[in-house]
Amino acid sequence: MSSRPPIIINRLDAERLQRLIDEAGDKDLAVAELLEEELERGEVLDPEDMPENVVSMNSRVQFTDLTRNRQMIRTLVYPHALAGTEDGISVMAPVGAGLIGLRIGDIIDWPLPGGGEARLRIDAILWQPEREQQFHR
Repeated sequence: MSSRPPIIINRLDAERLQRLIDEAGDKDLAVAELLEEELERGEVLDPEDMPENVVSMNSRVQFTDLTRNRQMIRTLVYPHALAGTEDGISVMAPVGAGLIGLRIGDIIDWPLPGGGEARLRIDAILWQPEREQQFHR
């Protein structure tokens, strides 16, 4: 991968994500492995210490897929919350896994199933739980 900026992960998110990774089935294995690499290289902070410009779980994010020149707004959710979130993207989806921990302005090259790659840029964080003092979601 050509570009992986440093990431920051909320400690509670990291614990929950590790459980998801540990329980991943065969169909989610490739994404789970990438997500685990992200957790291992990420700086883990307490929820209260999360910067406001970092994508955490349940953040509503505006980002651009530079490969396809497509801007999107999605809420990064755990798989079980996907059905109840209108604009949700699962952290276990290839693009969703690439968003966690990035700051506004960061660009990441992220592998896709089938050998492709997406180049994602974080444009804005429209809502972040930590910024709203919602530390225990």
